[in-house]
Amino acid sequence: MTESMTLGQTEVRVSRLGLGAMVWGDMSTAPRWNPARNAYGPTSTAEEQQAALETSLAAGVNFVDTAAMYGKGASERRVGELTEGRDVVVATKFPFGFLSRTGSLPATLDGSLARLRRTTIDLYQVHFPVRWMSIPKLMDLMADAVEAGKVRAVGVSNYNAEQMRAAHAQLVRRGLVLASNQVQYSLLRRNPETDGVLDACRELGVTLIAYMPLASGALTGKYSASNQPAGWRSRSSVFRNENLPTLVQLLREIGERHDRTPSQVALRWLIQQDAVLPIPGAKNSSQAIQNAGALTFTLDDAEVEALRRGTDS
Repeated sequence: MTESMTLGQTEVRVSRLGLGAMVWGDMSTAPRWNPARNAYGPTSTAEEQQAALETSLAAGVNFVDTAAMYGKGASERRVGELTEGRDVVVATKFPFGFLSRTGSLPATLDGSLARLRRTTIDLYQVHFPVRWMSIPKLMDLMADAVEAGKVRAVGVSNYNAEQMRAAHAQLVRRGLVLASNQVQYSLLRRNPETDGVLDACRELGVTLIAYMPLASGALTGKYSASNQPAGWRSRSSVFRNENLPTLVQLLREIGERHDRTPSQVALRWLIQQDAVLPIPGAKNSSQAIQNAGALTFTLDDAEVEALRRGTDS
């Protein structure tokens, strides 16, 4: 039976591994600067994305994450096409930007519902905190959406510990809880462990959804100084991290003991962290198979600790 967890203290139950759909959909109409168009090289076809979903569902992965800003709605549209009528837990996000305003949340939510072909979004998240949008007012609008039956659970993304506490407190006033905070977290990006976010998640009963859990592919072992990744990733600091070669070698050594790949070990390390849900992306079936392999084995305590320290014991 596939491992599962609830999103925070809500009734929304998800697999211990999710599926990031940032690069799904037709990106040709998205702005040239849009990360969904530039971050991971050329997008895949609709057939390849469908195969990624079918493979993931067959492996027990039932949680798909997207956002209104990914491809200017292209990702939501594709997720809607592929998940319509399916037993899939879908998460999306209220966009941010200079034109975003607190009061636009209800209409923006309706737009996401239409693109996703759903009457209810399982997890609706505020994509980024911005200083001109009041967190209490945003959470009140989120609570209104829950009461209207348009949203099942409320989450945030890229919130620091203080912002999380403010969001949680306002939701509690409305009889709800904060389900999740989606932040960057991987073996190469450990900030949530030191900036108070992971501690706050555990204290408040909030799930930490880990995006970029493979550090833009740096933890797959596929890339090197002579084999750079496509798109914006080639400029990422993770590929210049001085600890990367040692860490990838450790991932290989541990993976060999379990007949698993470095990326599967890196994902498994996150899965075995309390209240953490990694959401690697998958553009096709082979990537989805690779990700789902993280659900098929368990690291022992010594291996988890060795990875935490970054050197083998």
